[in-house]
Amino acid sequence: SKVVSQYSEKLAPLAVEAVLAVMDSPAAENVDLNKIKVVKAQGGTIDETELVNGLVFNKRASHTARGPVRITNAKIGLIQFCLTAPKTDLENSVVVSEYAKMDRILREERKHILKMCKAIQKTGCNVLLIQKSVLREAVNDLSLHFLSKLKIMVVTNIERSDIEFISQTVDCKPVAHIDQFTPEMLGHAEVAEEKTVGASTKVVKITGVPNPGRTISMCVRGSNPLVLEETDRSIHDALCVIRSVVKKRFMIVGGGAPETEISLEMKKWAKTLTGMHGHCAKAFAEAMELIPYTLAENAGMHPIAIVTELRRRHAEGEKMAGINVKRGIISDMAVENVIQPLLVSTSAIKLAAECVCMILK
Repeated sequence: SKVVSQYSEKLAPLAVEAVLAVMDSPAAENVDLNKIKVVKAQGGTIDETELVNGLVFNKRASHTARGPVRITNAKIGLIQFCLTAPKTDLENSVVVSEYAKMDRILREERKHILKMCKAIQKTGCNVLLIQKSVLREAVNDLSLHFLSKLKIMVVTNIERSDIEFISQTVDCKPVAHIDQFTPEMLGHAEVAEEKTVGASTKVVKITGVPNPGRTISMCVRGSNPLVLEETDRSIHDALCVIRSVVKKRFMIVGGGAPETEISLEMKKWAKTLTGMHGHCAKAFAEAMELIPYTLAENAGMHPIAIVTELRRRHAEGEKMAGINVKRGIISDMAVENVIQPLLVSTSAIKLAAECVCMILK
């Protein structure tokens, strides 16, 4: 991306390090990018982007009743139930006309919430992650007040899509009911703390996880939402490129050089064929030249002249010759260090050929 290209020397090594960190073994033939979590935090510059062996939440911890914002030797609980007063299953209304009964209902609500909070504290939990609830509030001010008084750090509104990643990282298990909340369900980490990034943005970091290497988080920094979105997209593209190299560990030059060489060799092969097969091979070879043609056109160059010259250079044996879009000429792509994973080109050609076959059928 043009927005973040000046920071490529910073972001590219981070992307490589992230992929290497979550690979099952050096000889692995694939990598699960779901094990890499990119978290966007507005504030600061892209240079401050960092990898975190643990969790990063782009939200602040609960400050109700001056709750704790730093916990050492963290014991982490992840709950999917609501820390609020119980409600009826159906949309019913309860009408209370006497003040004494209203007071009794409020007292019972306080007792119910306090009982749940004490049950959480009894397990030894000192960091509580609460999943966002769709139907009703997952937590209210009263429960946050009790948890703060019990010295439990609270992070609310955890997305459902993040549950599996959190469980893998800190080795905890999500709990759906308070009766199932036991010490065995807790995860562990050395430190959980709230930090300020930029002028006012706060994030929660959980570091010192027991089994580093299962997952990794990347905290992306940027001055505004546009920069953050562009950086996130560029990092995702970089991770996909590295995954392509892991799947098939070969690199080739870019700039339209591989496609031009394939086209040249296929034309030679087509001349040895007869009938329909020869015409199909020749048409396939001509189609391959659309890649350098489109590249030259998008770069503002004269596509016909460039492709003709590129074809001539390859016919003379310059197999690495490709389109240098920065200088507007044809040069050696290996010297210019323009390289790409082999899997990118082979996958594109394979999928295009399969699509045509499907249409012809």
